[in-house]
Amino acid sequence: MPAGAQLSVPELRRSSRHPVDYRIVAEHLTLGEIPLHIRNLSAHGFMVDDCCMLDRAHRVIVPLPVIGRIEAYCVWTKDRRAGLNFERIVRTDDLEAMIAVMRPAASLGACAPRRA
Repeated sequence: MPAGAQLSVPELRRSSRHPVDYRIVAEHLTLGEIPLHIRNLSAHGFMVDDCCMLDRAHRVIVPLPVIGRIEAYCVWTKDRRAGLNFERIVRTDDLEAMIAVMRPAASLGACAPRRA
């Protein structure tokens, strides 16, 4: 029997994920502008669900409400999804304000239509 705690995937995460439905245009040094659809957000990073241009270790600058422009780097990709970590942890009060602006989605599986 292995020593130590056996943690599930959610327990291995550093912070809670919050469902959102927010579109941005990220900037990549060589790829240029990359449209991204952010589906969940945490103090450490975010997941996008419609991107096929990012690869692991790609770095982008993302414009976000409340905190402005911040660098993020891709840590995983699967199909058209990608997970990115922020260059620094976002403060709790800033994260809560961002979530309020980024319109939480009805659920992680649903894609709510954008309002005009």
